[in-house]
Amino acid sequence: MSRRRPYPNDDDDGYDRFCRSKRRRVSGDQEMEEHLETLIYRIGEKSKTSLESNLEGLASVLEAYLSKYRTKVLRLLTDCAVKMPEKCTTYTTIAGLMNAKNYNFGGEFVEQMVRIFKEALKSCNWDTARYTLRFLADLVNCHVIDANSLLNLLDSMLDVAKEDGVPDVRRSWFIYAVLYCLPWVGRELYEKREAELDMLLTTIGVLLNKRSKKHVPALRVWTIDVPHTQEEYLDCLWEQIRKLRQDNWQEKHIPRPYLAFDSVLCEALQHSLPTLLIPPHDDSYVYPKPTVIFRMFDYTDCPERGPVLPGAHSIERFLIEEHLHQIIENYHAERKECATHLIEFPYKSNIPLEYCIVEVIFAELFNLPQPRYLELFYGSLFIELSKLQTSSMPQVLAQATEILFLRIETMNTACFDRFVSWFGYHLSNFQYRWSWEDWEECLKLDHEHPRPKFIKEVLLKTMRLSYHQRIRDIVPRSYECVLPPRPDPFYKYTAEGSSSLPGTQVAQQLMAAIKNRCSPEDLLAILKELPNPLEDDEGPEARYNPLKIDVFVQTLFFLGSKSFSHSFAAIGKFNQVFKLLADGEEAQLCILRSIYELWRNHQQMICVLIDKMLKIQLLECSAVANWIFSKEMSHDFTKLYIWEILHLTINKMSKYVNRLSRELSEAREKLARSGAGSSSGDESDDSLTGRGDDKPTEEMVERMEERLETAQGDQKNLFLIIFQRFIMILSEHLVRCDTDNKEFDNYWYRWTIGRLQHVFLAHHEQVQKYSSTLETLLFTQDLDPHILDVFHQFVALCS
Repeated sequence: MSRRRPYPNDDDDGYDRFCRSKRRRVSGDQEMEEHLETLIYRIGEKSKTSLESNLEGLASVLEAYLSKYRTKVLRLLTDCAVKMPEKCTTYTTIAGLMNAKNYNFGGEFVEQMVRIFKEALKSCNWDTARYTLRFLADLVNCHVIDANSLLNLLDSMLDVAKEDGVPDVRRSWFIYAVLYCLPWVGRELYEKREAELDMLLTTIGVLLNKRSKKHVPALRVWTIDVPHTQEEYLDCLWEQIRKLRQDNWQEKHIPRPYLAFDSVLCEALQHSLPTLLIPPHDDSYVYPKPTVIFRMFDYTDCPERGPVLPGAHSIERFLIEEHLHQIIENYHAERKECATHLIEFPYKSNIPLEYCIVEVIFAELFNLPQPRYLELFYGSLFIELSKLQTSSMPQVLAQATEILFLRIETMNTACFDRFVSWFGYHLSNFQYRWSWEDWEECLKLDHEHPRPKFIKEVLLKTMRLSYHQRIRDIVPRSYECVLPPRPDPFYKYTAEGSSSLPGTQVAQQLMAAIKNRCSPEDLLAILKELPNPLEDDEGPEARYNPLKIDVFVQTLFFLGSKSFSHSFAAIGKFNQVFKLLADGEEAQLCILRSIYELWRNHQQMICVLIDKMLKIQLLECSAVANWIFSKEMSHDFTKLYIWEILHLTINKMSKYVNRLSRELSEAREKLARSGAGSSSGDESDDSLTGRGDDKPTEEMVERMEERLETAQGDQKNLFLIIFQRFIMILSEHLVRCDTDNKEFDNYWYRWTIGRLQHVFLAHHEQVQKYSSTLETLLFTQDLDPHILDVFHQFVALCS
């Protein structure tokens, strides 16, 4: 559904124009339908006349054309009710006025909304279900739906939360959906059905007290509750509802245009909701993951003379944040339009809008397990907001950055990475200007402390978007200790003292031959001259030649060091040489070591080369994982680029498995259709159209099944390698600290346990498939509780 139709002259009043077109008797049903569509979609936007007048006019127009365009009007109103949740009360008012004028139409509308709600539950479209339920609740305020029938529906929702043997995330969603409606309909229920409402709230309180919260530590942006408590989303909303109840269900944020028509609406006949059977749980259902509410500001952070930021447990805070989240959801595909709608927030005079916007955007960026949209979107949105509000937004954003930096020691590791990426990108769009002198003091801290590490990683990130000398020029001289080195290759075969290295002479021959555009066969002939150092231990049957690999890889990539494209061209030309030399995981580890030795001062080049070689299957994912956890990489183990490589490796494997699974499903569907078609005589039709060759055979499907099974085995093996290595290094650290009577909870431990948690969260959908295997083989009860707890948090998150 288009959210906005092009319209000349936004300030013109749509209803006068519609009536003029009616008088002119515009021919054609299509044009008339477009007029209706425009009026319905645009209701509530800026106009010279009041909203109440526009609503009354629209209701009259719709009633006049209801006999001819009944189906169209019904579809448009239900679409808007679901897809424009920020204008919920506007459309409930329209529904109320229409119901007062035409009771039968009101009944059809309610039936359609109930049907949408049931379909949303069946199809696991949880946002649509939540918005539809809230819309039905608000129809009680417009005297369209009877309050008793709504309470019965809410009770049946809570009955689902009492079910045994279903995931906690299912129970939590149904409780949340009920709580979500109460700010809109709570006052009406309080006035007319107070006893039933109290019983409903009592039931919710009991259900919430029974919930397990093992997953909460894994979802917190901050590990401590100072200065702001990090509450689980249901607990936070429950406290906000309790505060609203104390205030007699009075709130100051929700627009209620139907109050102006109370004398008309109260005379209308009401409809009762039918008894709904909630679809039972199915193992294929995917429920929304729980979240922890992100808090960064309170009223003390905002200007004293401006509007006051609502408290964390006020319902206004929830409503404002929900509205801002909806704006981002509606306009995330257009950052400029999204920024404009955020700045034009309808209640900006009553709140410190810039602080609310910044907190909500960071809440989405830091959301765990994953942000809703690309991280780049949030960075570009901040840039657009800074352009629109040059007098205030940059200052608030700078204040937020300082707050995040001061609290970075207790920040979740995954959020730390996102903070680094965002800040580096943001600086690159504002000429790298920052008050660097304010952070000089933290450079004296341990290099593994989050603050100096943040600065170093940000400078590395900005260097990817600029160049080395530019980064040197933007920071004071005192930052020398955290400045990245020049990203030049270190080619040991031309370095000082290289004449004594084995292979130097062949490396020079190889360089000359490549410059003369030799063929892969010529290159292999030159490499044959190199002896195999492994023959002393393994004899002539040694599986690979590390010296041959090192000379070839370092020389080839040194010659291709001018750019990524040069390196890719080199890989493409000598692809077969790589395949011959990298026959086996140990040989691939040698390739990785050689790449690291050459490009140890250029982290981005290492990431890009490994990504490319994984893509064309010159490297296996298991080899990359083993290299990351090898002893020679221990000094880089806590650096961000190492984990960037690990995550892209896991993602490569996951995409491969998903592609094979999708292709197999499509092949099975085609085979089933072809079988059904053959039995009904469609085979001759295919032979005539020439499409018979597209039909897979049973043998082809069997081969695809074997490929998928092999890929899933490789994926499971990859996760087993990664988690086994994590357990080994963490267990060794804990034992060593215990033996030496040292504190185990140092910076290295926090980074490493944070990385383990990050792998679980970032790839929870894939890891979940193998959780029982992991529990049986690795995360057993005899494991140290500090490590085991991370696994249990992950299991609780997905249960």
